[in-house]
Amino acid sequence: MAKQTFLSEKEQSMVVKAIEQAELNTSGEIRVHIESSCPGDPVTRAISVFNQLKMNRTKERNAVLIYIAWKSHKFAIIGDSGINEKVPENFWEQEKEILLDFLKQGKAAEGLVQVIDMAGTNLKKYFEYQTNDINEQSNDISFGN
Repeated sequence: MAKQTFLSEKEQSMVVKAIEQAELNTSGEIRVHIESSCPGDPVTRAISVFNQLKMNRTKERNAVLIYIAWKSHKFAIIGDSGINEKVPENFWEQEKEILLDFLKQGKAAEGLVQVIDMAGTNLKKYFEYQTNDINEQSNDISFGN
């Protein structure tokens, strides 16, 4: 299972804490999904996972999924329609480049933490944190095949 071989318990905890911290900056919802393989296009798979996790049901449609298929060496970062309507087309490019560099170095947890932090900071410009903000999505990492 992806959970036991890609990130250690300590690394998983680091990622969850990064999500919790990032979401203190924005009303956006950030999730990470990890699985071992993705036979097709990672963006298509990420969209499928996004919908399976019901991430398209946030009030402001402002959820972000960081998807990694580690054995297939594929990943994607996608945002919901509320984000895509407000941000430039290349909004996630810097995060993708940074995550790719960390993945190539075998430092997935560190890369995820940095990208999650960036996502929280960048989303703040479009979706400010509200004092009455409700956490609409789990901060835990989800795992697939």
